[in-house]
Amino acid sequence: MPASRARGSSARRIESAETAVRHRRMTLDGLEIFYREAGPKDAPVVLLPHGYPCSSYEFRQYMPRLADRWRLLAPDFPGAGYSGTPEDFDYGFDGYADFLERFLARLRIRRFALYLHDFGSQIGLRLAMRRPERIAALIVQNGDIYEDQLGPKYKAIQAYWRAPTAANKKVIAEAISEEGYKDEFLNDVGKDVAERMPEDLWRLHWALTTPARRRINLRVILGLKENLDWFPRYQAYLREHRPPTLIVWGPRDGYMPAGAARAYLRDLPNAELHLFEDGGHWLLETHLEPVVALSRDFLGRVWERL
Repeated sequence: MPASRARGSSARRIESAETAVRHRRMTLDGLEIFYREAGPKDAPVVLLPHGYPCSSYEFRQYMPRLADRWRLLAPDFPGAGYSGTPEDFDYGFDGYADFLERFLARLRIRRFALYLHDFGSQIGLRLAMRRPERIAALIVQNGDIYEDQLGPKYKAIQAYWRAPTAANKKVIAEAISEEGYKDEFLNDVGKDVAERMPEDLWRLHWALTTPARRRINLRVILGLKENLDWFPRYQAYLREHRPPTLIVWGPRDGYMPAGAARAYLRDLPNAELHLFEDGGHWLLETHLEPVVALSRDFLGRVWERL
């Protein structure tokens, strides 16, 4: 259970054509992009960049539960999900942030809330740092930006950072597999929670992982060391701009334990923190309804003040 309960009972599921998720495609500067959209065109916007090794699929159940009041947008990054895998795309966090900026420009989105999860948190924060005035609020869910709180599952990548040998690189490359994806999704959750995780998560995303995408994934993972240099910059952005922030976190996460969530309070002392003690890295699969309730309450209060 979370550390505190959301107010009200607005998390009920609303089934209607108006709140249904729409599956769309666009060509964006030559990129073939798939994205999910829900909610009225004139509603406040929530942008949902996905994590690894997932896609916009991770938000499929969350989106319709908020779509009566908000417009939700969840694109598949180039090289992920149902988007294309162009050879000339910049497959790095700056390249992904550039993509999000162009995606929003195409849809004429000016102000929005950001849902930050997994490596989508760091990509989203790079986007936020470019135009802080555009950010209405943040929802942070298991997205690490504090190096001193990295969990034990970083051991293999940290070994490569210390000694970038072929043997250490091979360990990381071999984890980009169906079994490796399964481990990423199940992570450190207990048996009861693991049984609530659909196998579609790793089977679907592994089926979509071509040899080119395996190379891209390896490149991104190996490049995480460079991203560590950005951690203080992400923290400085939070300290300086203090966006309204809701933190929902599953501490049964070998990469991002409870300390990684609490660390946000160093720079955002007024953030609302909720730990789901038996939850892991993929809360929207196992703790959907309470996360929806917290999100609706938080976003409702944010937009009432705007």
